[in-house]
Amino acid sequence: MSVTQPQATQPATGAFDRHPGYRRMFAPDRLTLGLFLPLWPYNGDPDGLRGHGEIVARADRGGLAGLWVRDIPLHDTRFGDVGQVYDPWTTLTWLAAHTDRIALAAGSVVATLRHPIDLAKQAASLDRLSGGRLVLGVASGDRASEFPAYGIGYDDRAARFAETLPLVRRLLTERFPRVDSELARMDGSTDLLPKPTVGTVPLIVTGSSRQTQEWIAAHSDGWLVYPGVTHTPEGPVALGQKIQGWRAHIPGGAFKPAITNEWIDLDEDPNHPPTPLRGGFVLRTGRNALIEQLGRWRDNGINHVALGVQHGRRPAADAVAEIVAEILPLFPSLNGPEPSAPAW
Repeated sequence: MSVTQPQATQPATGAFDRHPGYRRMFAPDRLTLGLFLPLWPYNGDPDGLRGHGEIVARADRGGLAGLWVRDIPLHDTRFGDVGQVYDPWTTLTWLAAHTDRIALAAGSVVATLRHPIDLAKQAASLDRLSGGRLVLGVASGDRASEFPAYGIGYDDRAARFAETLPLVRRLLTERFPRVDSELARMDGSTDLLPKPTVGTVPLIVTGSSRQTQEWIAAHSDGWLVYPGVTHTPEGPVALGQKIQGWRAHIPGGAFKPAITNEWIDLDEDPNHPPTPLRGGFVLRTGRNALIEQLGRWRDNGINHVALGVQHGRRPAADAVAEIVAEILPLFPSLNGPEPSAPAW
């Protein structure tokens, strides 16, 4: 796919001052906590995922900043886990109806497999129906088997992503846009409805998404970056240097949040040392070492950490309860505008 690189498009400073989801999660020099769903692995029976609702509701009442879902359209047995079973948009809509204040985040929608019009309409609709709580992570995709299933070339994903994200931004923010690209043609006589609650939706780029740091800094509202080494003090320092390099490219030096994630096996012993498992994919740790790690991430420029407990040995309800009771008070969610009542 031949694509002309569009000019940088990002909201003006303060564009998210009134966005409940963004303000709950992100602020300079602060770190908040989120939770990746599902909370335990798929066992071959969808009924085995029953029970998430009450745990999620308790996390919402307990003040957690965000809930994250993944976008994995197809089960590929070459990957170690099924990951997200239910469609992310359907799951986020269910979460919107069963929670009150917690931010709802996608980590991340595979933008290269979605048409920009559909992606923008789903995002704006969910943002409206949740009262402004959506934070939309987007990615170029890393499961090669999904692309031929969609009839899309795997090698085209870099160019397709670079064209999709600015177009989604335009569809969310402009009235009756004129578009002439390989993905869409609009002559100014049609518009996308609804528009988001406060004018736009935060768009968070995941990993490199096959783009340069300069591109991500210019076109995103934040960066979801993989954590690297997490069981040593040096790991957050290296991650912080990477974040600092990315932020040096942000136009005008505006604040844009940096996010990372970690799959943890939260040990019942609060003093259990951080121990990498499964080649570093999972970190077994007690809460005291986890608290130290979160503090190091904060001090090195990370603004939000999404924790996943699905690979832990303990019941998810117990692990989440400990996170909310013992760790969340040290990294509280941020005060911001209340979600608006959905206009429905």
